[in-house]
Amino acid sequence: MPVEDTQVDESAFYVLSALLLTPGQFPSVLGDDYPAACAELELEPWADGYGLLFGQDAAGARWTVVSDDAALVACAIAAWDCGMAYDLTPPERTVVDSFPGWPLALSVSTPGLPEPHDPPADESEHALLSPPDPDSWGPAQRRLGADEIAKQWSVWREQVGAKVQFDSTGGTPSEPVARVLAEAREYTRTPPPAGRIRSAPAADDARLVRADGPGWSLAARTDDIALLLLDDRPGEILPIGRGPELPALLHALDRMARASS
Repeated sequence: MPVEDTQVDESAFYVLSALLLTPGQFPSVLGDDYPAACAELELEPWADGYGLLFGQDAAGARWTVVSDDAALVACAIAAWDCGMAYDLTPPERTVVDSFPGWPLALSVSTPGLPEPHDPPADESEHALLSPPDPDSWGPAQRRLGADEIAKQWSVWREQVGAKVQFDSTGGTPSEPVARVLAEAREYTRTPPPAGRIRSAPAADDARLVRADGPGWSLAARTDDIALLLLDDRPGEILPIGRGPELPALLHALDRMARASS
């Protein structure tokens, strides 16, 4: 995390934040699944995964450093989440590659350094990483939107209220919801690439399920409805009511996600 004094080491890399890039947890801004996210960074999709370190060099430039010691990065993230200090300095032998820029918008900086900025174009052979434009809509924005819904489920669920695509007594949802549900059901028969389905604990012994597919992202609670975002419906949140099939589908997706993580 940020250094606490103003003494700058000209050769240092100051880590500001970090994320895991593993089959069960990865920045969805990079892709619909783990292999796709790895391909975005020209990485092999190893089962043990990687850690992504976001920081600044001595000149204040933004860099993303990839470490193959995912366990070390996970320890640092856990410590930070608990409010504990943790000096995340990966050994040089664990550094796989580095990329100019950050793939996500971070409102952090290192004390004593210039404000974060992009490094000169000639400092890396890699293309600049940059956050998706919040004023545009596409796959990255769609996935980030679904991530935000999953993180703030109660807030978004309250906004949706009782409006659903079809009621709890059944009925056939209209396109494109029917297509998405059919593709999600197919996942239970033919497992998709790692990370297409992810699951996390929720309140009241429920689970939060996140799934992605071609042009769609879904966030749902196993004891509630599902919320859907589509590439061709910019900014819209489409609720999918419980119906007769959704509960079993969500539980099946949850089991798959837990079995593969």
